[in-house]
Amino acid sequence: MSHAWDSLIGPEDRAVYEAAGYGQKSPWGERPVLLVVDVNYNFAGDKPEPILESIRRFHNSCGEYAWRAIPNIVRLLEAARKAAVPVFFTTQELRIDAFRVGAWGRKNRRAFERDEAAEQLGTTIVPVLAPRPEELILRKTKPSAFFGTALHSYLVQLHADTVFVAGATTSGCVRATVVDAFSLNYQVVVVEDCVFDRGQSSHAINLFDMQAKYADLASADQAIEFLGCLTP
Repeated sequence: MSHAWDSLIGPEDRAVYEAAGYGQKSPWGERPVLLVVDVNYNFAGDKPEPILESIRRFHNSCGEYAWRAIPNIVRLLEAARKAAVPVFFTTQELRIDAFRVGAWGRKNRRAFERDEAAEQLGTTIVPVLAPRPEELILRKTKPSAFFGTALHSYLVQLHADTVFVAGATTSGCVRATVVDAFSLNYQVVVVEDCVFDRGQSSHAINLFDMQAKYADLASADQAIEFLGCLTP
């Protein structure tokens, strides 16, 4: 399987990580959940278009990179539902003020921009992924899906052992969520063609780093095959 980082990681780096023992895969568990991180209009825009066009309205948008991944996320979501695997979604709080923006106000000069139409749409999960009534939507203000939410308590209640992660951004909210899930000792699977980012070099390098230290990587096809073998 080819990876996004193949042309970026040189032979010395590969040798170092191999010698250090990183990148080992482990068996996936019997009680997985699917976590779809921030696939909303804020991070995808409201239509497929070049990223520099999309970020005029939705300044966090990943533009066309999001819409390339979304069909794969749709397939993954359908497989999880068919296998009766619990599904969680994250999105942001609707409000835009100092409490929600927090430290982002120091790092992003557009953090307090007001566009009423974009604000109303922004936190909406893209319709093709619309959550079902029994699926939980977690609203967060920081990158990790675990920070300031009840996600971990829900996973404990479900006796979950594996977290499949899809969504955005690879280098931001996905990575933060993966590191927290790893820190809580869950088996973590990042579905490579179901995550996306605004910066493609950052996307690739973070995928490499996560698979080395914190998670297994799988294609949508591999994840779907695994979910299809579970007994609903």
